[in-house]
Amino acid sequence: MDMRRVIRVAAMLCLLFSCGAAKAAAEGLSVSVENLFPLQGSDRQVYNFNTGWLFKLGEAPGAEAEDYDDSQWETVATPHCVKLEPAEASGGRNYQGVAWYRKHFTLPKECAGMEAEIYFEAIMGKQRIYVNGKEAAYHEGGYLPIVVHLNDYGVKAGDDCVVAVMADNSNDKSYPPGKPQYTLDFAYHGGIYRDVWLVAKNKVHITTAVEENEVAGGGIFVHYDNISKKSADVFIDTEIANNGTSAQKVTVEQTLTAPGGKSAGKASAALTIPAGKKTVFRQKINVKNPALWSPDVPSLYSLATTVKQGGKNVDGGITKIGIRSFEFRGHDGFWLNGNRYRQLVGANRHQDFAYVGNAVPNSQQWRDVQRLKQAGCNIIRTAHYPQDPSFMDACDELGIFIIVATPGWQYWNKDPEFEKKVQQNTRLIIRRNRNHPCVLMWEPILNETRFPESFALDALQITKDEYPWPGRPVAAADMHSAGVAENYDLVYGWPDDAKKAETPKQCIFTREYSEIVDDWYAHNCINRTSRSWGEQPMLLQALSHAQSTKEMFDTKGQFLGGCLWHPFDHQRGYHPDPYWGGLYDAFRQPKTNYYMFHSQLPQSEPVIHIAHEMMPSSGKDVVVFTNCDSVRLSLYDGEFTYSKVVDKTANFGGDKAALRAFASSLNIPENEVPVYSAPVIFENAWDYMKARDWSYKQKKSEKVNIVAEGYIGGKVVCRDKRMPSRRSTKLRLYADEMGKQLIADGSDFIVVVAEVTDDSGHVRRLAKEEILFTVEGEGRIIGDASIGANPRTAEWGSAPVLVQSTTIPGTIRIHAEVAYPGTHAPSAADLEISSVAPQYPFVHGKITSVAGSQYSTVQTAAYSGKTKEFTEEQKRSMLKEVEQQQADFGTVK
Repeated sequence: MDMRRVIRVAAMLCLLFSCGAAKAAAEGLSVSVENLFPLQGSDRQVYNFNTGWLFKLGEAPGAEAEDYDDSQWETVATPHCVKLEPAEASGGRNYQGVAWYRKHFTLPKECAGMEAEIYFEAIMGKQRIYVNGKEAAYHEGGYLPIVVHLNDYGVKAGDDCVVAVMADNSNDKSYPPGKPQYTLDFAYHGGIYRDVWLVAKNKVHITTAVEENEVAGGGIFVHYDNISKKSADVFIDTEIANNGTSAQKVTVEQTLTAPGGKSAGKASAALTIPAGKKTVFRQKINVKNPALWSPDVPSLYSLATTVKQGGKNVDGGITKIGIRSFEFRGHDGFWLNGNRYRQLVGANRHQDFAYVGNAVPNSQQWRDVQRLKQAGCNIIRTAHYPQDPSFMDACDELGIFIIVATPGWQYWNKDPEFEKKVQQNTRLIIRRNRNHPCVLMWEPILNETRFPESFALDALQITKDEYPWPGRPVAAADMHSAGVAENYDLVYGWPDDAKKAETPKQCIFTREYSEIVDDWYAHNCINRTSRSWGEQPMLLQALSHAQSTKEMFDTKGQFLGGCLWHPFDHQRGYHPDPYWGGLYDAFRQPKTNYYMFHSQLPQSEPVIHIAHEMMPSSGKDVVVFTNCDSVRLSLYDGEFTYSKVVDKTANFGGDKAALRAFASSLNIPENEVPVYSAPVIFENAWDYMKARDWSYKQKKSEKVNIVAEGYIGGKVVCRDKRMPSRRSTKLRLYADEMGKQLIADGSDFIVVVAEVTDDSGHVRRLAKEEILFTVEGEGRIIGDASIGANPRTAEWGSAPVLVQSTTIPGTIRIHAEVAYPGTHAPSAADLEISSVAPQYPFVHGKITSVAGSQYSTVQTAAYSGKTKEFTEEQKRSMLKEVEQQQADFGTVK
């Protein structure tokens, strides 16, 4: 390691640390901690605790001890994956086993007289956490928070402290999900894979809902009633703890700010809280002419809660809320804010990313929501576990409904303790997520699992007990599971279930659609396509998804829509191939499939895309994806033209009267109703030999083009043009920022893509160049040649690299060149981006001298943990069980 850089970094860290708990630069993404966004002047201290962890992969006997020698451990930053894996590392190739983290730090002097806690958003598997050698917490499960109180172990401001974490993502049937990874459709990627925060509060403070073990209690609970366009009642229940030695008179002030920045109301209350007790302040604000939240207009209010003691601010934070009402009216469909709402069509979402597993930073959580929003999704099912808090915040902000699932997949343990753990998970999930306006449904049962009726009924009751107010998100489950059809608020099923003589009384929704495998052993499937396979396989995938998406719009009201399985390619435990059915690959590069979904956006945002590359191997038919009324296709500068009307007859079963009634209920014209738009296929429009005649014989290659124009109301509203790529001459770089800059927190990363192009900038789709990346400045590359990360082979004309920030805001210069240069090899490309300061100040840990390890999530150690070996017969038996369960629950169509 360059020691001059260590000194420079240390100096910068001291400078940042001296800022205390003041809010850092407000650029980039705003992040909530313990469900609260920062409120200036509240006196709550929040620190980024992600940097300076020391890491050891594998067993480390005695590593919990305060004086353990960890000088040779690697220095990493969280979110962290215990071992980087290739982008194609499915089939149980990820590490499973024990990993250790240790952090040496000094509790900031600004925390004097306060209660300090470490808040782990999630750690995969089961964990033991130690403070100065003493066990402070044991936790099971990889998706919910763990809180450790430092003061309970005698740690005071200014003290040096060591926190040690043992994380074990091995298979364990005693807690949910419980399913061994070798028969699992996703992976238990290990590590402290979500954020870690240090939070300091005064003796009088707002409690944390996930800690208090109170039904419908703890923290801040915002709920609503009497919602209309004219007014709405906002109720705020705030639990305040007094951990002091004497009674205290406490005032809680609520200030509500409308989306435009104007005041929307205030409330104040004062109560005396006895020493060592907690009190709930119940307050109400009546909002006039509320801006109602919906996926189409996600209006968010800011609710500032300020806690005062003796006239001084002692705690507080901001809760972002959305005022909305909804009803599931059975055969009359889903109603939002007093109006019948359009079909709910979206996707399931696993939290995987290429190389880093589940260690996805907040910025990428936000970008994933934006990607799905751009793909036309208005609902996401969190399969099969609760997602990162930043993902939920982004759904509130960008406007996507959420179905929050309890961890579980095709597994039931008859031990009563397992059921208790499942139900406790559901309680904590509701307490953590209850204030999010995006939450539409709870899924409190276990996915594709046979369980007792009593379990289903108890799970349903929990959703009612934990949200005992109007506006409760509904409980959803498979209609064929015990106790569901007769009791649950909404049932999972298929469009045809709404047409049967004995249709259920509830609204029907498809939890997973578009899986058309040959069988559940081979997994050959027309809708699963690697981006690397090229044009025709990706087009076949898109057309397959178009057909199944069309079914999601086949309704007269009761059937509400469904969620695609799955929008992002991801790793799986039980199959050697990654899941390739995504709209995007694991790096979030779009496939042809994305453009089909993008064409389902409302016509208020006209879109058109030509799904044809004009290559010698391209098909004769030209497919266009659009949400317009009709398309005009021109070839060779207008030499040939064709026009077609976009088929939208799938909507409302082709019942135009129902469409008119629906438009009337929304008070909008018929052509503004968001409806399914079928792909437009121009048969035999492309002929390579005709194109060759223009370029080879007539020397007019510029005339070889296809233009598609989209018409709405007889006017051209959008246009797309395609030309064939010629020879590869240069590389082009772009950063997939999507409006959010890289955060200089040591763990954030961004995808930078190198495209191989011709002279005119058209992507050379069949180029197979090896692209070598280098980075200078305040960034570094995640991964190396050992996992195929750098150099990276171009697939479908592009090669991605993950560029990670340091903890110093600044310029990052990325250079890309072909690994094998030559006279006619494509020329290199350069790109410069900047990182910005993080929102919260750091509490750093010790830096070791292990080469190349400084704040790095890079981990390419050969140690892969213990892998259980099975015979081929045993493997087939396992997968036969999986196939049967998936068939039982209707995922084989």
